[in-house]
Amino acid sequence: MATSKEYCQFILEQLSDTDGITCRPMMGEYLIYCCGKLVGGIYDNRFMVKPVACAKAMLPQNVLEEPYPGAKPMLVVEEVENKAFLSALVRAMYPELPEPKAKKKK
Repeated sequence: MATSKEYCQFILEQLSDTDGITCRPMMGEYLIYCCGKLVGGIYDNRFMVKPVACAKAMLPQNVLEEPYPGAKPMLVVEEVENKAFLSALVRAMYPELPEPKAKKKK
């Protein structure tokens, strides 16, 4: 099941207080970036983030799931209705996220 555009828009609205949030469609799902760093994505109408240390601490339920078969597990964010929490989560995660990989020149 692909993610609906409406759910993607809802998550982006919930993250609208966070600077640098961008979204990129990917095979019916959406990848979420903060200032160029991959935070996570929206898969099957679920917001999921990379399992960095601060995200694990802020999401004590620690629900790790594969966003799709064969993918690295990600943390499911259940508190999507809480706009302030989502912004705080992404801001806290940012320093722990890896820098984007340099694109290869053709």
